[in-house]
Amino acid sequence: MGECGRSLLPRRCVSDVDVVDNIILIGMPGSGKSSVGVVLAKVLGYGFVDVDLVIQEREGALLQEILDRRGTQSFLDAERDAICALSCRRTVIAPGGSCVCREEAMAHLRRLGTVVYLELSLADVEARIHNLATRGIAMAPGETMADVYRYREPLYRRYAHLTVPAHGQSLAETVEAVKRALAARQCADHQ
Repeated sequence: MGECGRSLLPRRCVSDVDVVDNIILIGMPGSGKSSVGVVLAKVLGYGFVDVDLVIQEREGALLQEILDRRGTQSFLDAERDAICALSCRRTVIAPGGSCVCREEAMAHLRRLGTVVYLELSLADVEARIHNLATRGIAMAPGETMADVYRYREPLYRRYAHLTVPAHGQSLAETVEAVKRALAARQCADHQ
């Protein structure tokens, strides 16, 4: 479970992940942020927060309902507000793929911990997403997934501390790849 208010600073490089703060998984819809996040939280003994569920609870509506009733910009503001309200330790956080559309949200997430981009190609994203009309993806009317990808992909790279390819891997392999990347970063930071 996540810890609030307590910080234990690592004193040495370790072979496995010993991350002090939170781990934030960003990437396109379908990249596995929630699935990888739940398993990663379990293996690290961390808490887990799915920001999409936080938004739904705060707004009293499903993501798609918020988008349909209030529009994309209002949805992005609600997402930003939900993210900026997060305060936790030792937690894996899975924000929605549109979190990078609001600079304040990403600045807050970067303050909370290590941001990991789960990288997928557009072809992989399109192969994984089959319910565009109901999934709650922040897209302007007339936008395609290719449009969204072209806009967001450079932002994921800009905000991420680490990039982990998620193509052609099982869930367990992606979790291990994230753990390795985090451990390598920690070792580099403590040398």
